Amino acid sequence: MMRAHDWRDSPLGPPLGWPVALRSVVALMLNSKFPMFIAWGPQLAFLYNDSYAEILGDKHPTALGRPFQSIWAEIWDDIWPSIDDALHGRATYHENLPLTMNRRGYDEQTWFTFSYSPVYDDGGTVAGMFCAVVETTEQVLAAGHRAEEIERMRLLFQEAPGILAVLRSPSHTFEIANDAYLQLIGRTDVVGRNVADVMPEVRDQGFVALLDQVYASGEAHVGREMPIMLRRQAGGMLEQRFVSFIFQPIRDHRGAVSGIFVEGSDVTEAVYATRALRESEQRLRQLANTIPQLAWMAAPDGDTHWFNDRWFAFTGATSTQALQGGWRDWFHPDDLPRLMAAWNRSLVGGAPYEVTARMRAASGEYRSFLIVAAPLRDAEGNIVQWFGTNTDVTPIELAQQELKDANRRKDEFLAMLAHELRNPLAPIATAAELLRLGKLDDARIRQTSAVIGRQVEHMTKLVDDLLDVSRVTRGLVTLRRETLDFNAVATEAVEQAGALMDARQHRLTMALPAEAPYVQGDRTRLIQVLSNILNNAARYTPPGGQIALAVAVEGDEAIATVSDNGIGIPAQLLPHVFDLFTQAERSPDRSQGGLGLGLALVKSLVELHGGRVSASSAGAGQGSRFRVCLPTVAAPGASAPDVPRDTTVPHGGRRPLMVVDDNADAAQTLALLLDAAGYAVTACGGAAEALELVRQQVPALMFVDIGLPGMDGYELVQQLRALPELAGTCIVALTGYGQPEDRARALAAGFDEHLVKPVQAKAIYAVLNRVAKSPQLGSVPAGD
Repeated sequence: MMRAHDWRDSPLGPPLGWPVALRSVVALMLNSKFPMFIAWGPQLAFLYNDSYAEILGDKHPTALGRPFQSIWAEIWDDIWPSIDDALHGRATYHENLPLTMNRRGYDEQTWFTFSYSPVYDDGGTVAGMFCAVVETTEQVLAAGHRAEEIERMRLLFQEAPGILAVLRSPSHTFEIANDAYLQLIGRTDVVGRNVADVMPEVRDQGFVALLDQVYASGEAHVGREMPIMLRRQAGGMLEQRFVSFIFQPIRDHRGAVSGIFVEGSDVTEAVYATRALRESEQRLRQLANTIPQLAWMAAPDGDTHWFNDRWFAFTGATSTQALQGGWRDWFHPDDLPRLMAAWNRSLVGGAPYEVTARMRAASGEYRSFLIVAAPLRDAEGNIVQWFGTNTDVTPIELAQQELKDANRRKDEFLAMLAHELRNPLAPIATAAELLRLGKLDDARIRQTSAVIGRQVEHMTKLVDDLLDVSRVTRGLVTLRRETLDFNAVATEAVEQAGALMDARQHRLTMALPAEAPYVQGDRTRLIQVLSNILNNAARYTPPGGQIALAVAVEGDEAIATVSDNGIGIPAQLLPHVFDLFTQAERSPDRSQGGLGLGLALVKSLVELHGGRVSASSAGAGQGSRFRVCLPTVAAPGASAPDVPRDTTVPHGGRRPLMVVDDNADAAQTLALLLDAAGYAVTACGGAAEALELVRQQVPALMFVDIGLPGMDGYELVQQLRALPELAGTCIVALTGYGQPEDRARALAAGFDEHLVKPVQAKAIYAVLNRVAKSPQLGSVPAGD
């Protein structure tokens, strides 16, 4: 028996310094023949008596004073909950608890009955735990052995479903053999004869040796799907069969082995069927691991027993988690009832299974899957397997939703386009009627003309926006790149947007850095970017609102930020503000809200400049904020002064002009404009008439429509250029096609200028001013 002074060098210190409760428990342990130990202090230092040393095995005596966990690390997870209870003042008791322990250099299965109790220090705080324990391994094993013996005896006397035989004596003489056994071996005269004489072919296959072993050892032997070669007919060939069996020793009243009970079944057909099914299933599994879908297999009753690698990769589940119904945890709770109801219907009726449900990925994201399964049947039509696949249809659903959204935006855009075009047409039609009546004085004529001009300009802007966004989004825009002062670009953009802001009485603030950042880009396009954003802010900010434009440099980027306190952007619209045809809800006070193209154009142009644009908003009514980021470049040297633009309106001339257009109204109105400027003008409606008239009187300037009937404008200009007398004539193309390639084709055909319909008066005046400097028209005095 260990004594108290044996622990004087323990981590707890001398026994005289121990708490009263600890000394009492140690005294109990020293005087008890039952295994006991105490674990004390923060580390649960281990103290035990001699009886417990036998349980420790090779861990004694080094276990004394060591932490509890380091001693019994292999069973710590099993006993920790009870230890934790004791340390929290709760005693526990366990009876025949199975534990796998390593106390003699190998793992062994053991059973213990024990209790854990808290031990308190002098202050009443739990400072350790006490255990009284009894190892019950032998009792548990003995009880199990008795139960097995009883079960074996029961099986001996029940009706066997398969082969059955009783062999007596060490020579294994047949005492009993049922019909199934005789049918298996192909013989009938077996009783009274030994196995080796009845079936000499099995002697060299190890079965007789197995019988000898069972008889000598008294231990049963179980064979599962064992191959055996039998000569089932006299003089016949050896035939392979498969049997599952048990050789069970029979004991007499003294406990000595007196015979062997043989029970089993012929499983040949099942083995072949299982082997074929296994090979087929293996091929199916190999195939299923090559497909992009998540694949799975289930038994006829619906018990899922296999998933392919993609299923585990997507879900992040383990085999243990997925099998035995655990796969349900990876489906959305809202979808699971519907999924299971459809699955149960298919299991009952055997119909193919199809359902769409959401599955949770390893990342936690839910994605939609089309789940289909089909029954695999044997030759008799019985279901032997279910094979299913889960196909991720999330991209299809998203694409369908995007198509629906795009279609909705398209319909909204067409309605908006009709609205935007009808608005200016109404005042134009009214003004035209007023002019037709001819009852207006000069002031009202000027007022009516101004209305028409403004509305035509607005319609032209709408058409230009449509064409512009088409060219930009298709990458057909050529940027005229130069090094630009970004402060100056921002200032010009404010000037362009100023009229709308003034009309709505907005307060605009600008913040520009003292040292201007420089960017590489197209001045016109960058001004268009910022003015579009400013106009957008003005359009969606109520009258009297605040708009701010700030330019700053962050790293190697120039940042232009436009913010407002307007209606804001709803969260559902924010991701789509740069999409085509996207626009906030329209209201009467924003009846001229545009076509929803501006921000799409902004995004495309900024990206063409190697930059990026973003939008943010706290929500409806919280204002908006747009950021344009462009890469900066080094500042250039002194720039050349701008060339002044000629804005004078020409008057008069010595040589006649000609307009060629099959649209009589277009030809007549252009001729009237030129006539008002003081020029003699001839208008004709086709190429043949034009060729005849130019021979009679050579014009100094011709405006030719491209889309003429019969001979188009391209062919006409080529024939005109072939006439020597027209060598000095300036020929201008008029067309509704304004793409860069259209302009290039017109110039290549022989035109001097290319104007896009509807042609603004200032463009006509600019051509007249340029031509007026040539000898053909002579100098033209400037008007007012």
